[in-house]
Amino acid sequence: MEATPLHIVMFPWFAMGHIAPNIHLSNKLAKRGHKISFIIPKRAQTKLQHLNLHPHLITFVPITVPHVDGLPHDAETTADVPFSLFPLIATAMDLTQKDIEFLLKKLNPQIVFFDFQYWLPNVTRSLGIKSIQYWIVNPLSVAYMWHGPRKSQGRELTEVDLMKPPQGFPDSAIKLHAHELRFLVVTRKLEFGSGVLLYDRFHLGASSSDAIGFKGCREFDGRYADYLETVYGKPVLLSGPLLPEPPNSTLEEKWVAWLGGFKAGSVIFCAYGSESPLQQNEFKELLLGLELTGFPFLAALKPPEGFESIEEALPEGFKERVEGRGIAYGGWVQQQLILGHPSVGCFITHCGAASMTEGLLSECQLVLLPRLGNDHIMNARMMSTKLKVGVEVEKGEEDGLFTKESVCKAVKIVMEEGNELGREVRENHARVRNFFQSNDLESTCIDSFCLKLQDLLEF
Repeated sequence: MEATPLHIVMFPWFAMGHIAPNIHLSNKLAKRGHKISFIIPKRAQTKLQHLNLHPHLITFVPITVPHVDGLPHDAETTADVPFSLFPLIATAMDLTQKDIEFLLKKLNPQIVFFDFQYWLPNVTRSLGIKSIQYWIVNPLSVAYMWHGPRKSQGRELTEVDLMKPPQGFPDSAIKLHAHELRFLVVTRKLEFGSGVLLYDRFHLGASSSDAIGFKGCREFDGRYADYLETVYGKPVLLSGPLLPEPPNSTLEEKWVAWLGGFKAGSVIFCAYGSESPLQQNEFKELLLGLELTGFPFLAALKPPEGFESIEEALPEGFKERVEGRGIAYGGWVQQQLILGHPSVGCFITHCGAASMTEGLLSECQLVLLPRLGNDHIMNARMMSTKLKVGVEVEKGEEDGLFTKESVCKAVKIVMEEGNELGREVRENHARVRNFFQSNDLESTCIDSFCLKLQDLLEF
């Protein structure tokens, strides 16, 4: 049974790491005949136009992002500002509420997808439109991190309160370290634009939407989705893993030439996300750890905080010592194509949602080095303790710091043939990769998702 074509509006948080996955989802929905109106900051449109594979069904609807004092005048997305200014981007997004209401009246869709805009369900409800709070992360992250009251018996929840999974949570194996619990306590009461707590953006949006959606599939994420259905008392839908489309370009010649100088499976590729600059000490330990492994490596990193370029932040003598076998590169790289190169055998990732999917689909062994972001931490725990498809870099329990030795140790585990844990991880990774690549997995997930969207309109 096929779902009747729908008109859907996508309105994700103003961050490239949220916009791009929502375009990928839009492509998969458009492939099934659904019409998509994609609300996007005006200047960001040109950067993302190439991702639209179905321009006859997916229409970008550009909006002007209001200026907020404290932001650069051309700032529209989180890519335009440092992390400290993200809350002001959220304030700017909130100031679009009247414009969005006008647009929705004009577009007249049946469903709107949103994430950070906690106020959107009230707008859609007044217009007779359904709303879905859709997350590009797996439901484990939200189930553990965000549900339930922010306070208990009139007081803020503490690290002790959050040490154990929430009541009724279906998995006792997930554990957080002391520094992660401390981070979680802080973020739950962090103001994130317009005087609204980050926690309330998530929780109020989930509570007032008609449904909640996640990137994921029932085989891995079903019990966490079912748990959230009981918490919020509404449908929780899974869109499937959103596998990336095959690249429509070829790897840059400079990387083809450089990677071609090494034997198959020998190169470490480290990519740390477009919006995740490391602290200087982390940057230094990561590069020294790569050097310590003895393997050739390509590290695609942003300059650490306080530095304008990669070169000025390099450890003393590093460039000379690794010349010919190691590169620290500050520009954008074709991650999916690099992961597919036969010389690359290990992927060190910050555990962002898109990178995790690309890593799982590759034949590279996974080394997990999550930043202090809620979904990154949970992705790392899912991959290392539940699926056991990668090895997480050890960090200090209290300070959360890793060392060059801990980086080297994790790489050696997955790269050296004789290591028993490495063998188990490689076998598990191969099994999960084959599962994701099975012919009908994603199409079945998306078809089921579309039918559930249709069911949503009946209520």
